[in-house]
Amino acid sequence: MIAIGGAIGTGLFLGAGGRLAQAGPALAIVYAVCGLFAFCVVRSLGELVLHRPSSGAFVSYAREFMGEKGAYTAGWMHFLNWSTTGVADVTAIALYAHYWSVFAPIPQWVLALIALAVVLTLNLVSVKLFGEMEFWFSIIKVATLVVFMVVGIVLIVTQHPIDGATPGPQLLAAHGGVFPAGVLPMVLIMQGVVFAYASVELVGVAAGETEKPREIMPKAVNSIMWRIGIFYVGSVALLAMLMPWNAYSKSESPFVTVLSHIGVPAAGDVMNLVVLTAAMSSLNSGLYSTGRILRSMSMAGTAPKFTGVMNRNSVPYGGILLTAAVCVVGVGLNYVVPSEAFEIVLNFASIGILGTWAIIVLSHLLFVRKANRGEVTRPGYRLPFSPYTEIVTLAFLASVVVLMAFDDIGRITLLCLPLILAALVAGWFAVRRRIDTAVLDEVSG
Repeated sequence: MIAIGGAIGTGLFLGAGGRLAQAGPALAIVYAVCGLFAFCVVRSLGELVLHRPSSGAFVSYAREFMGEKGAYTAGWMHFLNWSTTGVADVTAIALYAHYWSVFAPIPQWVLALIALAVVLTLNLVSVKLFGEMEFWFSIIKVATLVVFMVVGIVLIVTQHPIDGATPGPQLLAAHGGVFPAGVLPMVLIMQGVVFAYASVELVGVAAGETEKPREIMPKAVNSIMWRIGIFYVGSVALLAMLMPWNAYSKSESPFVTVLSHIGVPAAGDVMNLVVLTAAMSSLNSGLYSTGRILRSMSMAGTAPKFTGVMNRNSVPYGGILLTAAVCVVGVGLNYVVPSEAFEIVLNFASIGILGTWAIIVLSHLLFVRKANRGEVTRPGYRLPFSPYTEIVTLAFLASVVVLMAFDDIGRITLLCLPLILAALVAGWFAVRRRIDTAVLDEVSG
């Protein structure tokens, strides 16, 4: 269920509205392209998991094939990704809550803080409770998307007017066509769409804690491809056929926009509750995964010792609390610039995602080279067309970083990139003497 529901979160439920308003129906093409590369990343990770299941996931594989520097970089880029994604999630939850008038008087930062406190408390209790929450969160998200798509298809087939306009494929060509603002805006929103797929690698983290990863992993990874096609590309194309692309906005979920305009009693309220649940799910997943990754790094000596501390229910609460601390800083961002908070942290999260994905693909490439030399054996479940797939995927990820320079907030993020690199280098020199070589020996053995 983590594989099915993991990537269906804030990026789709909230982010798609603003991106539709920016790029028009061409957004579906962007989702398809980014989805293909997201699948290549998770397929690479799937093969590595079958090679050697580990709850340390890609940090463990980076350690095996790139050395401790690779593991250190992978872990902290993942932390950057999910700590900033957590900020985006609490921001989204606060925006969703403001949809209801009862919450309107409450400041955005207060709602964000409440959401963080609730999910943090639940995450600290036990792994079993996390699994239960994520199972039901995923069922709610998937079931709602299916119902929405069925309703959307019925509206198109019956030609039921929405705000006086008839839904259907003709809307894709109306109001400026598929590329209403040209090709450039479509290309520039790539980093935002990559954020929508940010959770796909979590299936590798969760696989290390399942009883039969070698049986479960291939099924989970293969399900991602059809999920991307149906839930992402399909739902975005459907949104573009239900209402004109310029009827959507970044301040409201596009699903809520549609349902609140078709006259179904309380439909907007129900959908808003679901998208709020999706954001809670994403925050829940981020706290879960960073806790496990930081514990793996703590054991190797590349993260603070307190991040490896476990409670009586085997929950690495030290790492979870560190991620939550960054989210608290994000609550402050909601206080200072509530209208821009989501876009600012989305760009920083994208840097973390791109870095994490690049390390997964690079680790797989080095794994394949070792296999070609006869040093390791590749499992039967493999990434197709290797090593060309890895090279093309790495080139795509690099191009997304370059594209960020053409966006105002993205440019600020890139200017902060030297600071992030400097922090990584300074951190490495601070921890390199504490590295536990026994961990390296265990991996290589």
